[in-house]
Amino acid sequence: MVEACESKGRKPRAGTCQPSGKLKGKRPPPGKCNTENGSDCCEEGKLYTIYKCSPPVSSHTKALLTINSFEAGGDGGGPAECDNKYHSDDDPVVALSTGWFNNKKRCMKHIKIHGNGRSVRAKVVDECDSTVGCDSDHDFQPPCPHNVVDASKAVWKALGVPESDWGEMDVYWSDD
Repeated sequence: MVEACESKGRKPRAGTCQPSGKLKGKRPPPGKCNTENGSDCCEEGKLYTIYKCSPPVSSHTKALLTINSFEAGGDGGGPAECDNKYHSDDDPVVALSTGWFNNKKRCMKHIKIHGNGRSVRAKVVDECDSTVGCDSDHDFQPPCPHNVVDASKAVWKALGVPESDWGEMDVYWSDD
């Protein structure tokens, strides 16, 4: 099952990755969209942009850090795509947008995330799907933008971000 990712109504940043199309939102069944960590629920009839790509990866790849739960019952939806397991939010784990996830090629590998004047090493365990959403596999949340590193609470803590500021933050990342 693919990890959900909160989109919070963001517009993707301009870059070399172009939209792949649109997805028409469906209303979630009552009580089925988990809004933990400020996650948005799909809206009936709203058009959501989808991406099969992400911006090119470099030694200093710009991204939007978001927060997600990787635990059973959390806002991430089902188990992680890489190992079909849930992960503790106390572990530094991430989901990458579809293009960066690269058909599981980054599964269980580490990336280094730089933000807030600090850096943290985190394990890629899931995909923040940029191609689908608004269904039970994605916790009835919209598709993920194409430039997201969706991170556990442990990543935010390691970057020294006050909990009141958790949600989204510009960061840079690279393969470890």
